[in-house]
Amino acid sequence: MIKLERREFIKKCGLTAAGLLTAPFISRTEVNAAPKVKLNFRPEPAKWKNDSATLAWIGHSTVLVNLLGKWIVTDPILSDRVGISIFGGVIGPSRLTPPALSQAEFPKPDLIVVSHAHMDHMDYPTLKSFAKKYPGQIDIVVAYLTKDVIDDLPWKSITVLDWGQEASIDGTRIKANEVKHFGARYPWERDRSRGYKKDGRSYNAYLIERGGRKILFGGDTAFTDKFLPLKNEQIDIAIMPIGAYNPWRNVHANPEESLQMADQINAKYFAPIHTKTFTQSVEPFNEPIEWMKRSAHKYKPVIGWEEIGQTFVLPNPAKNGG
Repeated sequence: MIKLERREFIKKCGLTAAGLLTAPFISRTEVNAAPKVKLNFRPEPAKWKNDSATLAWIGHSTVLVNLLGKWIVTDPILSDRVGISIFGGVIGPSRLTPPALSQAEFPKPDLIVVSHAHMDHMDYPTLKSFAKKYPGQIDIVVAYLTKDVIDDLPWKSITVLDWGQEASIDGTRIKANEVKHFGARYPWERDRSRGYKKDGRSYNAYLIERGGRKILFGGDTAFTDKFLPLKNEQIDIAIMPIGAYNPWRNVHANPEESLQMADQINAKYFAPIHTKTFTQSVEPFNEPIEWMKRSAHKYKPVIGWEEIGQTFVLPNPAKNGG
């Protein structure tokens, strides 16, 4: 079992998506001063309507969703750098693109879903800032054996979902789906990908449904057939990771593979994530998005966005006889 006496250290330490911490030490102040990429788009959530499903890519795997009036955030990370916090600084990859919204610009989340415990997905500083700002007001869903990282924070509720399990939270259905990835937050931890099925950290995708609208948040995954059980769910949009595949294709899908997985489950729309935010691999900065754009015509899902900061509104279902 994960040793609880290590909890405080683990909260602040973690793996990058590739399992390596290679970037130099740098202070938070220095990183805050110089974002490397300027955003061309910014969401305006105050203008979003509550009678539809609206989504915006905030950066990395963070998506802000208004699902028929319910505010949902996936894998929130607003930090400038991810990795080990030590002596007032952080060792790990720095952010190349600033978040499309600051925390002050976020509406209060009703629900946060976290796919797994890697530091670039379960970012303790960001989660702490949301929980402290809205104590007792946010429900959060996490994967099996990852609750310990954030259970000291003042959530309204914490729901742990294992593969195939689902819950209803204030009228929103959330179902956990298995993916092909790994779960250890730190090298000494047990992880399901290494065969520790009962006492290893896990990793999820989530089907999120409200009012008949269905969103798949793919979390982090390599190419896999594990999404196929969702084929008949009539998914409106698949939010899928497309970056950090070179040389990490064993744990991260490339754009072609993610499009194929979305196509196989008959998703109507496709929204890319997990690229253009942190340096975690060696493919060129623009390659994942450009590859996705070149390949999209071969697959049924329609691309919802191409850049961080863009917003997509799901078309409302056509009414019979309309």
